[in-house]
Amino acid sequence: MKKFVIFLGIVILIGLSIFGYIETKKYLVKNDVHTYLLKEKNIKEADIEVLDPFVANLDGDKNWLVYVKIKNDPKKYYYYKNSDTDRILLESAE
Repeated sequence: MKKFVIFLGIVILIGLSIFGYIETKKYLVKNDVHTYLLKEKNIKEADIEVLDPFVANLDGDKNWLVYVKIKNDPKKYYYYKNSDTDRILLESAE
């Protein structure tokens, strides 16, 4: 019984670690894209309708995309952070 409890604790700890890593990565990319939009693109805070980070199942840094919707703009923008150059890049616009 003691071994089972230890095993279960390890499994739960690993699961929480993976979840924590994913949520932290999404949070950091979202904040970096938000700062980029405000400072580099000069978009006002009030003009940003949606800023939603998600896992995109793409290779490398493109796995962590942020969906951006701007007021009065019909396009959808997807940004990611390139860790090699430490820059925010536009992945696509629809």
